[in-house]
Amino acid sequence: MKKLIGKLHLYLGLASGIVVFVVAITGCILAFEQEIKSFTQPYMFVEPPANAKVLPPSVLQASAEKMLPGKKANGVLYGVPTRNAEVGFYNADPEYYYVVYVNPYTAEVKHVWNEEGDFFHFILHGHYYLWLPPTIGQPVVASATLIFLVMLISGLVLWWPKNKSAAKQRFSIKWDAAWRRKNYDLHNVFGFYVLSIGFLLGFTGLVWGFKWFSQGLYTATGGKGSDEYYNPVSDSTLQTGVFKPITAVDKAWNSLRAEYPVNEGINISIPHTKSESIYSYVNFRAGTYYNVDYNYFDQYSLKKIKVNGPYAGRYKDADFANTLRRMNYDIHVGAILGLPGKIIVFLASLICASLPVTGTIIWWGRRKKSKKTKKNLRALKPDLVIR
Repeated sequence: MKKLIGKLHLYLGLASGIVVFVVAITGCILAFEQEIKSFTQPYMFVEPPANAKVLPPSVLQASAEKMLPGKKANGVLYGVPTRNAEVGFYNADPEYYYVVYVNPYTAEVKHVWNEEGDFFHFILHGHYYLWLPPTIGQPVVASATLIFLVMLISGLVLWWPKNKSAAKQRFSIKWDAAWRRKNYDLHNVFGFYVLSIGFLLGFTGLVWGFKWFSQGLYTATGGKGSDEYYNPVSDSTLQTGVFKPITAVDKAWNSLRAEYPVNEGINISIPHTKSESIYSYVNFRAGTYYNVDYNYFDQYSLKKIKVNGPYAGRYKDADFANTLRRMNYDIHVGAILGLPGKIIVFLASLICASLPVTGTIIWWGRRKKSKKTKKNLRALKPDLVIR
């Protein structure tokens, strides 16, 4: 059985090794994305003037749209007082994604960010799609992630020592040994220590990889209905006069500020059609996305629309399934534990990236050794046919 598992481990590793390496190494780079941007992108920050008032979304929208003629803003994100507001522009066809950083106190545009020229978005596309078209790359990454989880389990079976004496060398690397032995230890020992974190990273990654996995996990943990985000419709029969959704957005934003006087950020959408509702979330922990309250407003009556699922309602009212789904991203990137969590994810991703490399070296070394042994046997017994 162990020999069979060894073959499975080998062939799955050869099939998925390159993909696992790319996904893991890009994960390392993305681990400290926000921290690096804080040092390299000063336009994200602002010095709040004394007694200054934050301007409403309509003013920031108008200022941002002047920088991108012909494009309509999709929403405004207000952060903590020392950060500039972010006005988002995104579309599927034609595809584009811009963020205009605007001073929330003066409406002065500080920077226009374009997805196409951003290093971290380039790395993110590699992490998600291997820089291939999403319809091709995404299933490949998801399949390789699933294989990686199977390999972690099979690797544990192969690592498991036969007795107590064998167990001693399974937990430490023999640094004074030959390089092949060191490589073998690096693969086995590091693989064992990273197993739990690596499994968690792969498991949370599969939530975005396969819809059947995402919905299955949500249902298995007690979730009811669909786990996907959806925007409810507004009652367009209530429309009177000219269609001006931004006026309703300002009113919804003001009501949120009154309801949540203490927060770490408010994101609010700008409807583009008469049927859309106004989507918003209020964040209570900067740098994460799980501890938020979601609200949906009818753009005509400004009444809140009740929505079910993980992306609805107050965080404190969410059940286990919805809380777990909200936390999925922050668990995946380590942000759930703050900076220590990101360090753990960085190191774990680095080790995960090394496993296909050390594993391939082990396989290649054994392959060469096997060929050399057969060659020596032929030299000793030329009449013996070895198959």
